[in-house]
Amino acid sequence: MTHPGDTTVPLARPLDGNHSTGRTDLPVIDLSAADRGPQARRLLHAQLHDAAHRVGFFHLLGHGVPEARTAALTTVVHRFFALPEAERGALDIVNSPHFRGYTRTGEERTGGRADRRDQLDIGTERPARAPALGAPAYGWLQGPNQWPDALPELRTAALDWMARLGDVAQRLLRELLASIGAPPDFYDPLFGPGAHPQLKLVRYPGGAGADGAGQGVGAHKDYGFLTLLLQDEVGGLQVQGEDGTFHDVPPLPGAFVVNLGELLEIATDGYLMATAHRVVSPPGATERFSVPYFHNPRLDARVEPLPFPYAPRAPGITRDPANPLHAEFGRNEWKGKLRAHPRVAARHHRNRPVRA
Repeated sequence: MTHPGDTTVPLARPLDGNHSTGRTDLPVIDLSAADRGPQARRLLHAQLHDAAHRVGFFHLLGHGVPEARTAALTTVVHRFFALPEAERGALDIVNSPHFRGYTRTGEERTGGRADRRDQLDIGTERPARAPALGAPAYGWLQGPNQWPDALPELRTAALDWMARLGDVAQRLLRELLASIGAPPDFYDPLFGPGAHPQLKLVRYPGGAGADGAGQGVGAHKDYGFLTLLLQDEVGGLQVQGEDGTFHDVPPLPGAFVVNLGELLEIATDGYLMATAHRVVSPPGATERFSVPYFHNPRLDARVEPLPFPYAPRAPGITRDPANPLHAEFGRNEWKGKLRAHPRVAARHHRNRPVRA
């Protein structure tokens, strides 16, 4: 695909094939090209436009996050999951009406089935508050995190990582909007100090069988604008192609895997699509570790239609009664949290509306 004023660029390999475990090479985007002059930036925009419009997933290099920071986070993630079960269990997410804390293997659900992974959910550190009478129920999503006493460095590393990736993601979002001819700062007012980014520290235990069959996490889309995933070398991430089959995404050293969230689909009326993805459990005794960062706006942010020249070509957003898309971010996240964490919903939000 080329666009007016752009030079011809090699197209990324399409997501096609007939097997659910077929390999695909995602497009590779080098964000540092934005700083290498007008010609390099035009090339970046052509590649970014193609990857975002056609695939919705890509590898991101040139992001500027030092390898030492990545190594430090990876180390502390492994140390967290090496803590005794009782110490991790003391942070049980069921204790938090804000959906923050530790989830044991099999206690989160996607598509109505248990996910074979355990994880720690982290967000912006804010005081607990209950929404005022009549206020949207999604206000419960704001609150404090739960941290392990035995690993104080986890708090520092995780919050530092969120801040760093927040800067990367906001820069990427501006370049992405520019690549489709939209004002690059159009959604800046939705972020700022009140933004609601989130982080997960995730472990997928082995034992799925020799063929790797098993739901690490089921097929889903993400609620916000962008997700930046740090994954190890084990693999298991799969992306759904246009033909409906899922394709393996081999890890690329030094890169984040980026996927577009539902808010960008809403913003562009489907010109940019949130792509379904899943993780297949690793076989045998192998463990997989990953850290997804979710670039989300304020809970009360409402995504207005994006003005861009390709809007007349937009096919419309996905219509799925089981997963309605909401332009108000808090409603979009609230529906997913209640669905994914039924124990938290039952303890703290039994009489609160699913629609927020």
